[in-house]
Amino acid sequence: MTAETIIQSLASGLLMGLLYGLIAVGLALIFGLMDVVNFAHGEFLMIAMYVTFFLFAFFAIDPLLSAPLVAAALFVFGAVVYLLIVRFAVRAKANAGMVQIFSTFGLAIVMRGLAQYFFTPDYRSVTNSWLGGKTVSVAGIFLPVPQLVGALLAIAAFGALYLFINRTDFGRALEATREDAGAVALVGIDKNKVFALGWGLGAALVGLSGAVMAIFFYIYPDVGASFALIAYVTVALGGFGSVFGAFAGGILVGLVEATTALILPPSLKSVGIYAVYLLVVFIRPRGLFGSM
Repeated sequence: MTAETIIQSLASGLLMGLLYGLIAVGLALIFGLMDVVNFAHGEFLMIAMYVTFFLFAFFAIDPLLSAPLVAAALFVFGAVVYLLIVRFAVRAKANAGMVQIFSTFGLAIVMRGLAQYFFTPDYRSVTNSWLGGKTVSVAGIFLPVPQLVGALLAIAAFGALYLFINRTDFGRALEATREDAGAVALVGIDKNKVFALGWGLGAALVGLSGAVMAIFFYIYPDVGASFALIAYVTVALGGFGSVFGAFAGGILVGLVEATTALILPPSLKSVGIYAVYLLVVFIRPRGLFGSM
C-alpha cells in the first residue's frame, strides 16, 4: 500500500463524505425542527434519482441542469408530505412517538412499493451525461468529476443553508420555532407554515443530492435504503438536530468508509462507520456537535 493509494482513497472518501453530509443535513434539519425522524428519507432520495433519470430519458435534460428542478420538485413534495401526513401524526393524543415513527415508516414502504410497481425493480442509469465517466487529475490524484462537482455543490448548498438560517427572517423564524414552537404562535408566526417549509427545505437538499448521485449510481426502488441508513448514523454521529454536525459527520463517515476499504475487503467498508459510531455513542452519547 503506497502513500499515493492512501491519498487517492481518502480523496474519494472526502468527496463521497460531502455528499453524505448533504443527504444527512436534510434529515437533521427536520429532526431539529420537530423532533421527528423521517424514516422515508431514503425514499425521498430514490424519488429524486428517478425524477432525474426520467427528465434525462424523456426530455434530454442533463442531471447538472435538472438538479434545481429536482430540488424544487422535492421541496413541494416534502411540504405536501408534512401537510397531509406528518401534521396529523404529531397531533396524536396517545403514543405520539410511535405514531410519528410508523407514519413516516409506512410512507417509506408505500413509496418503495409504488416505485417497484410503476418503475419495475430493474436497475437504470443515466448514460452519456455531461459529467459521467470523466476524471480530473489534481497533483497526481485522479478525482471522478461527478463526485467532485457533487462535493462542490454540497459545500455551496450547505453555505447557502447556513446563510439562509442565520441571515433571513424565515431562518430566524425557523430557529425560533425549533426553540419553542408554542411561544412563536404568540407573536403571530404560523408554526405549521414553518414546519411545512422546513420539511420542504430538507427534502430539497435530498433532491439536490439525488440529482447528482443519479449521474454515477444505479437507480432502482431500494436505492435509498443504504443511503438512509448512512444518513441516520451520520446525524446521530454529528448530534441530533445539529445541521453543522450532520455535515461534518458526513465528511467523517466518508473518510472512515474509505479508510476501512483500505484495510478490510470493500464489502466490509461499512464496518468502520458503525464501529466509529458506537465509539462516539459510548464516549459522547449526544454526538460530536449535539447539545441534547
